[in-house]
Amino acid sequence: MNKSLPKVLVIVGPTASGKTALSIRLAKKLKGEIVSADSRQIYIGMDIGTAKPLQGFRGKIQNPNAKSQKNLYISEGIPHHLIDIKNPNEDYAVAEYKRDAIKAIRGILKRGKLPILVGGTGLYVRAVVENLDIPKVVADEKLRRKLEKEVEKKDLEHVFKKLVALDPEAAYIVDPKNPRRVIRALEVTLATGKPFTAQRKKQSPLFEAKILGLTPAPAALRKRIEKRVDQMISDGLVEETEELYEQYGKVKALDAIGYRELVDYLDGKISLQEAIRQIKLNTWHYARRQMTWFRKTPNVHWIKKGKLPTLTRRQFS
Repeated sequence: MNKSLPKVLVIVGPTASGKTALSIRLAKKLKGEIVSADSRQIYIGMDIGTAKPLQGFRGKIQNPNAKSQKNLYISEGIPHHLIDIKNPNEDYAVAEYKRDAIKAIRGILKRGKLPILVGGTGLYVRAVVENLDIPKVVADEKLRRKLEKEVEKKDLEHVFKKLVALDPEAAYIVDPKNPRRVIRALEVTLATGKPFTAQRKKQSPLFEAKILGLTPAPAALRKRIEKRVDQMISDGLVEETEELYEQYGKVKALDAIGYRELVDYLDGKISLQEAIRQIKLNTWHYARRQMTWFRKTPNVHWIKKGKLPTLTRRQFS
């Protein structure tokens, strides 16, 4: 590893692949703190449906370089950064995530701990690891309304196909059943004349990243997803969604898989059984898109059959 840059351990992989368990295990072994790279775990109250680390609570860690303690999400004694930082009705852009993640990583390094960046939101990971330059594209309300009407007239799939025709890479990072994300991606593409996924450029890296990737066999992963969804329902995902829906209404955050299907159930559009079936199917499709995206990430050490490379704290000094 490059001795001139601070070291960061990164763990990526599809949903339900075991990233959380592995990251906590390694954080304990390597004296690390975790920085979440999950675009849904940032939201307060979205706990069951985003599979936040178990038994998490708000706690404080002492930063010797800070004037006061910082309240963090802590699970199994390990501080987790960038979990529960926004309400579901608040926006949070990739550029904001990059800023906050870099700040968290630098704070961890100052405390003499190892930063461990963990998550399945590929763009969040890339933003930090590749130090992406993320230009701000101002919303074009007129164009957005036009695209929204197109969705109403022809359906979301039609608009998503238009996006993919202009930007094939978008198929791997834009949820095709999330109207807000599809419309925003196409809006940016049409407004700038450049593909949505080409808006961000690599810059000189800020950190030296060792990236571990989890790659379960497809059949095994699908079974894990189905089992996880069943457990989420048993744990109270329907009730969690109902509380959030009553408090915030149809906000952007509730377009996420696991919530949008249950919102349709609560609205009487589909049965609970159909909502659960859709959650399982949509999560599986999302996991496949994640794997396609991460396979294109350079320098990933893919872990097969649980065989971890030898890792020591000294490697990250």
